[in-house]
Amino acid sequence: MQLQKRVEEANIVLPQNFFHNVQKYKEHLFKWNKIHNLTGAKDEATLDDFIFDALFPVSFLPPLTSLLDIGTGAGFPGMILAFALPDTQITLVEPLTKRASFLQFIKADLELDNVRVVKKRVEEMQSDIFELITSRAVTETKLLLELSKNLRDEDSILLFYKGERVFDEVEETQGMQYKIIERLNRHYLILGQKGSKIEDLKEIK
Repeated sequence: MQLQKRVEEANIVLPQNFFHNVQKYKEHLFKWNKIHNLTGAKDEATLDDFIFDALFPVSFLPPLTSLLDIGTGAGFPGMILAFALPDTQITLVEPLTKRASFLQFIKADLELDNVRVVKKRVEEMQSDIFELITSRAVTETKLLLELSKNLRDEDSILLFYKGERVFDEVEETQGMQYKIIERLNRHYLILGQKGSKIEDLKEIK
C-alpha cells in the first residue's frame, strides 16, 4: 500500500510539504546508502515501512515544543518526526560521523529550521530538558532511562520503539506510568510520571 494511503487510513494529520520532504529524503538516502550503508532499507517498499513506523506516533502524541531523538541513525524516527512536526524543535543525537553528516545534509537541503543535529553520544550532551525523548532500536529500556536522566523532568514523556520483547522490559520502568501501543510487529512503549503529558495521549481507534 502506498505511504500516502496508509497515512490517510491512520488519520495522521501532516503539513502540506511532508510528502515533498519525504520524497527528497528518500532520493538522497538511496544515493548515500550506496556508498555509506546508512540503513538496511534497500528498496522503496522497505523504506516506506520504516517511515510509516516512525511516523505512526503522530496519531496519538499531544502537541510538543521539544523532542530529543537518541541514536537517530539514518533518520528514524527523529528526522521523519521533524518533517511531520514543524512546530516542534527536534534535536537528533547521532555519534557516527557518516550518519550525522547525512542528517546535517538533509537539514540544510530541506531548510529544516526545527532540526538540530548533535554529533555526540547522548551521555555527552549537556543537561537540558525535553518534552519528548524518543529512541528506536538503540538499547534496552533500563539503559535508555539511565542515559536520558539529565535530559528530562517529571513532565517529560519517553517514547521507545520496541519489538515483542517490550513486555520483558516493563519491569525496568522505575515505577513510571507506561502504555504500550501495538501495531503489527511494533510496540510503542510510552513512559511518563503521573501528571505528565502521558495522560494527554490521544486514543487510538
